[in-house]
Amino acid sequence: MAKIFCVANQKGGVGKTTTSVNLAAGLAAIGQKVLLVDLDPQGNATMGSGVDKRNLELSVYDVLLEEVSIEEAVCSSHWGDDGGKKHFPKYDVLGANRDLAGAEVELVSLQNREMRLKKALASLGGTYDFVVIDCPPSLSMLTLNGLCAAQGVVVPMQCEYFALEGLTDLVNTIKQVHANLNKDLKIIGLLRVMFDPRVTLQQQVSDQLKDHFGDKVFNAVIPRNVRLAEAPSYGLPGVVFDPLAKGSQAFLEFAQEIVDRLKPPQK
Repeated sequence: MAKIFCVANQKGGVGKTTTSVNLAAGLAAIGQKVLLVDLDPQGNATMGSGVDKRNLELSVYDVLLEEVSIEEAVCSSHWGDDGGKKHFPKYDVLGANRDLAGAEVELVSLQNREMRLKKALASLGGTYDFVVIDCPPSLSMLTLNGLCAAQGVVVPMQCEYFALEGLTDLVNTIKQVHANLNKDLKIIGLLRVMFDPRVTLQQQVSDQLKDHFGDKVFNAVIPRNVRLAEAPSYGLPGVVFDPLAKGSQAFLEFAQEIVDRLKPPQK
């Protein structure tokens, strides 16, 4: 069975989508079969995987409303023919577009509305090694679907004071979902992103995180990196756009760390 986890943080602008697409690409690069689920109506994870959200015939919206199966709606990431990138390992994408914004209203009156994604993913069996769910920056019905479907949460966060405040809210939310809806849900780990070691405050917050959360803080640290920021404008994860950039190398290390943490030991 696939390891299912969502990338979530109620605070906006912390790099959730950048983390999701680069982690998916990084996992694919080290030989894992990956599905990326875009639960954000902005569709940035879809576009960042080389899939044009404007031309999606079927999306996660149709899956949540149980109009199609997840297998019917999945498509492959697309690198084009530029610079040999077409040979870079790909992953599957369950895309999103602005139609998904309407799902919030439509799901409210439906039965088992928070379990729609979990039910859909259950039909996949052993098709994938990992399912990565990119959640929107709010505690919405869409985020709740992601948390109910997942076995764990990866929390990307900047090492800044307000990020610590937001983290407290997120931890409380995860505890509530664990207690009431999903007994399997736990925090897999905290990922420090957009990190600049020259900033004293960031070092201090990083140390606080490690003191308080211990081994829940991933060893991998994603630096602030221009190439990662440029990649989405080309419809590519940074790991594909420039595999040798410091940010891309950090995500490849992170992908390996995720595999080491979550995959069962070999017998």
